Amino acid sequence: MSKLDIAAIRAEVRALYFKRGSLAEVAAWREADAESRANLAIEDMALTPDEDALFDMLREEAVPPPLATAIVLKLLDHPDADPALAITPIGRA
Repeated sequence: MSKLDIAAIRAEVRALYFKRGSLAEVAAWREADAESRANLAIEDMALTPDEDALFDMLREEAVPPPLATAIVLKLLDHPDADPALAITPIGRA
């Protein structure tokens, strides 16, 4: 991913209507994220600081994993991204 404006993405995420995760769910998601990041590091595919900040922000905002995936797809302007999701792709910001 290119340079991310985390504050702008956070504003768009906060404007979305979705059911935020509970404290217990967010704790479980953080634990799964930590394990995934460790596995990526072992495979020499560690996240960049921007990517770390993005995923940290998504957890801070209690975004459920399926929506977090949809947000990343939209940020990357991926062909499978939901066109109705109100997130601005990185290249268009």
